[in-house]
Amino acid sequence: METILKEGLIALRLDTAAIPKLTEFSRLLLEKNKVMNLTAITAPKDVATLHLLDSAYLLTLADFAGKSVVDVGTGAGFPGMPMGILCRDASLTLLDSLGKRIDFLRDAAAALKLENISCVHARAEEFAAEHRENYDVAVSRAVAALPVLSELALPLVKTDGLFLAMKSVDSDGEIDAARGAIGQLGGRIERIDDYAVPCTDIRHRVVVIRKVRPTPAQFPRAFAKIKKSPLK
Repeated sequence: METILKEGLIALRLDTAAIPKLTEFSRLLLEKNKVMNLTAITAPKDVATLHLLDSAYLLTLADFAGKSVVDVGTGAGFPGMPMGILCRDASLTLLDSLGKRIDFLRDAAAALKLENISCVHARAEEFAAEHRENYDVAVSRAVAALPVLSELALPLVKTDGLFLAMKSVDSDGEIDAARGAIGQLGGRIERIDDYAVPCTDIRHRVVVIRKVRPTPAQFPRAFAKIKKSPLK
């Protein structure tokens, strides 16, 4: 794993000094995964590429130093945990609605002495009520459709901030369907970045959304409404 991480981080021009902590987080993840369903990816090489290096790619898209970042629907800690390990100057909030996941991430952050990472058990639409437009950047690798993700994430982002949504390369239809929703929420798609996951032939995508004006106060709605009637 260390060799793959070194090769990938050098390719991304990121700090290889973080490899020991990335490796230890992987060990903690796979150990916990024996008793709790955190990831279907368990081969060390795949954890290194498809989790750690894939997450690290986001750090090449903007300057994160001194920035506040929220990971919406972090799950097992991706992309937020690797980002926080690699960019200690950024402040990361890992947000998830499942308490057991957050308990694991809190324990992992404490074990790794990651003081720049906070782990919060909350639903994104409820969290937004007290943290509206508090973050420079929102990131997400959650599986929800982009209109839903945008309504959960964009209210948390400051005007002129970014929402980086990780998607598959076959998401053209989903992206087109989300443009109206993104506009209603105060965002604009700035670019679509297709990239090769380092040390693999796999291609993924990041939809880069700029927050161009404040999100109207009625958003986000209750999650039941978001899910039943996504914005168009």
